[in-house]
Amino acid sequence: MSSWNCYIKDFVSFIKIEKGLAENSVLAYQNDVRKLADFSIANSIQSPKDIEYSHLKILVKELYDLGLSARSQARIISGIKHFFHYLMLEQEINEDPSELLEMPKIGRKLPEVLTIEEIDKLIESIDLSTNEGHRNKAILETLYSCGLRVSELVNLQFENIFFKEGFIRVTGKGNKQRLVPISPSVEKEINIYTKFTRNHQTIKSGYESYVFLNRRGAKLTRVMIFTIIKKLADSIGLPKNISPHTFRHSFATHLLEGGANLRAIQEMLGHESITTTEIYTHLDQSFLKEAITSFHPRNRK
Repeated sequence: MSSWNCYIKDFVSFIKIEKGLAENSVLAYQNDVRKLADFSIANSIQSPKDIEYSHLKILVKELYDLGLSARSQARIISGIKHFFHYLMLEQEINEDPSELLEMPKIGRKLPEVLTIEEIDKLIESIDLSTNEGHRNKAILETLYSCGLRVSELVNLQFENIFFKEGFIRVTGKGNKQRLVPISPSVEKEINIYTKFTRNHQTIKSGYESYVFLNRRGAKLTRVMIFTIIKKLADSIGLPKNISPHTFRHSFATHLLEGGANLRAIQEMLGHESITTTEIYTHLDQSFLKEAITSFHPRNRK
């Protein structure tokens, strides 16, 4: 396994430095290659240089036999392909054995989206008499109005909020920064939370600049945001299975329905590729038909 450890270590360093991937993505790729290493050692293949296409076909069949979803299989195969691409770049191998590997077909899963009325109902259900009430209201307003990822929300700091200019600076995947417009409702709720709750807390050393804090004065965790939203959904009997990401999906969908340009939405969401943003074009056919009828030059009288 020592040979594999060296290759994996160097691969991880490569994707961290050269690709600038986020920590979660780096860990996912590392786990994918670990699965390849475990399979190889079990089949007496001591080095990635000795792996052939026939070996990888067996591995893919094993993944299928394990009952993994097509999406999970594709995730692992993608990581393995990146690993062999790296070995090719480093001239460790002359041929890429993963080149002919086919990805399992994945049906595009449309994201769960909340209506504006459902979002209003969730926010209205927050008990503002509790210590966490104003904080939770500010959290939901920020998630929905700015379309943030949950990791971006918990890491939001005051130095990156520019109320006067109407923007917040967000550090997203791969440490890439973007500017996102901030609505008056977000400014209002963050100011109320800061004045009536946060300013009265004892804040732990090192967390002074973070906007959203737990009751112990430390940064909120991603899990805590999930818990807050789940409890609110249960309290109003919402039939949808939602998460913090649902507010991001809703943000994008409502912008698109309102006529926003797909490129502008891409910039605000921090998507590197427009194809990622295109999942939000799952709007009903009447809306799409109206858009085409209204804007296509051949349909103008």
